[in-house]
Amino acid sequence: MKSFLTTAAFASLLGLLSAAAQAQDARDQFFATLKSLCGQQFDGVLVYPKDPQHDFAGKRLQADFAACSDRQIKVPFQVGEDKSRTWIISRTPTGLALQHDHRHADGTPDAVTMYGGMASTTGSALSQSFLADDYTARLVKGAATNVWTISVSADGTTLTYHLERDAQPRATVVFKRRSAA
Repeated sequence: MKSFLTTAAFASLLGLLSAAAQAQDARDQFFATLKSLCGQQFDGVLVYPKDPQHDFAGKRLQADFAACSDRQIKVPFQVGEDKSRTWIISRTPTGLALQHDHRHADGTPDAVTMYGGMASTTGSALSQSFLADDYTARLVKGAATNVWTISVSADGTTLTYHLERDAQPRATVVFKRRSAA
């Protein structure tokens, strides 16, 4: 009986380790998917909300996979002439992180910067959802329930950035890869 319990406990532990490895693999695969876009530029359109007063409405939206390393990908996100935003996707010892780096024109950090969260364990090689971390919850009023989802089409030509708060959509931008001139 003792041998059976030991074997069952060992099998359960292996199952947990395997599930954790698979989740980490999906995050690593997603990071590799994003890294494959390095050097690519995407032009976007705000598809939600359909509100002409939204900060992104009617403005040229651009995402540029400008800087990629084995640990970090930086994607400047330009809204009209505003070049203050950069998405930073980083591999960490505990998974995959998304941060939003906001800067003033002189390069100094905005008061609201470096917010974001960690990828959940339910993503895939083409899509990951990042749940707001404690820092974000303290920094941005009401953002404790934020979930950012970044998705890439299988052919790498479409990028979607989606934000939810309180399980309700707040913004969705769909980007198309810019054609080589």
